[in-house]
Amino acid sequence: MVTGAAGQVGQDLVDALRAALPPGGDPSFQPDAKPVGDDEFVVVALTRHELDVTDADLVRRAIAATRPDVIVHLAAYTQVDRAESERDLCFAVNAQGTENLSLAAHDVGAHLITISTDYVFDGTKGAAYGEDDATNPLNVYGASKRVGELLCASDDTIVRSSWVMGVRGTSVVHVIARRAANGENVRFVDDQVGTVTLASDMARALVTLVRERSGGTWHVANSGTTSWFEVARYVGSLLGRDDDFATPIRTVELVPAPAAQRPARSDLATTKWSGTWSTLPDWREGVERLVRARSRRDVEPT
Repeated sequence: MVTGAAGQVGQDLVDALRAALPPGGDPSFQPDAKPVGDDEFVVVALTRHELDVTDADLVRRAIAATRPDVIVHLAAYTQVDRAESERDLCFAVNAQGTENLSLAAHDVGAHLITISTDYVFDGTKGAAYGEDDATNPLNVYGASKRVGELLCASDDTIVRSSWVMGVRGTSVVHVIARRAANGENVRFVDDQVGTVTLASDMARALVTLVRERSGGTWHVANSGTTSWFEVARYVGSLLGRDDDFATPIRTVELVPAPAAQRPARSDLATTKWSGTWSTLPDWREGVERLVRARSRRDVEPT
């Protein structure tokens, strides 16, 4: 079962589980060195309209009816700034919703894989964060995700990712690419540092975790640390724009000021993953695949 199946990672994961390459995917990236068989998985893909994860009774009935072996919980409240004024709704989805899935999964003997975020950290470490580093969320969204982690059962799998972007759905790369194509320039912060996660690569990594049901916490992101300014400049270069396309600014220069505070440096150390399976590709290679695939689709994301 996949919740949030209409999201960026959800659509790519459903493709990957059905042995189809998602748009912008890398066919050579097989972290467990095992291709997905055509009939390996039977997938129940549920959008947020089909399963309201905040309704505990509905969640129990849906899981009891389908009795999945594994549940990949991707449904989430992800509006980071809006969450500051919608705290109850954010916690209902990200915390209580995750607990509902965990309890219902346990009732039928299913393994839960749930997705969390780099925003559980405060960015003051000065180096990449490992799975066992202390958490200290700075905003409501990060706090809701951290509570969701704590409400999971001990044998659930928690996957932290960051700066997720895919060909389908809405991401900052689409905004950058559209402005580059229209001859506009962009201004992006260079004092927020993190790790990019390509939805297609994340999806293939999740297939591995579906197979292995490893449990515990895992950091999954593409290789390399970068800033939002560097991402914007790189996307511009891929689309033929000169160096003046992207201008670096500081977070304090953003107008209007964001409602939610972001960590200055929240890049994720993925050494645990890389010590077990193949490392995710470098973020530049992944972003290039995304931009090329977006151009081939020649449509705006939904």
